[in-house]
Amino acid sequence: MTLIEAEALEDASAQIGIPLQPGETRRNVTTRNVRLNELVGRRFWLGPVLCEGAELAEPCQYLVNLIGKPVLRPLVHRGGLRAEILSDGVLAVGDAIRMAGATDAG
Repeated sequence: MTLIEAEALEDASAQIGIPLQPGETRRNVTTRNVRLNELVGRRFWLGPVLCEGAELAEPCQYLVNLIGKPVLRPLVHRGGLRAEILSDGVLAVGDAIRMAGATDAG
């Protein structure tokens, strides 16, 4: 699964002067008020789903070519997070992200 911060999209949009919508960067989940870079290597709950941050989802030229917007530079180190899904569950709009405890198994 991939996640991106709404704030990163808003900042990138302001930098390039072109609107960027959630989903346009091909990330599965858009978050707000969560520093995704800090979740690399850490387990967290996205609603009822246990996840583990795998790596940053850096933007690439393929994305720029696909959406036709110059997002490469504004999204470097802010392009989102790739996460492993460790449990079943159904996500819903508004689900909270919270850190997993030591007893949360995958």
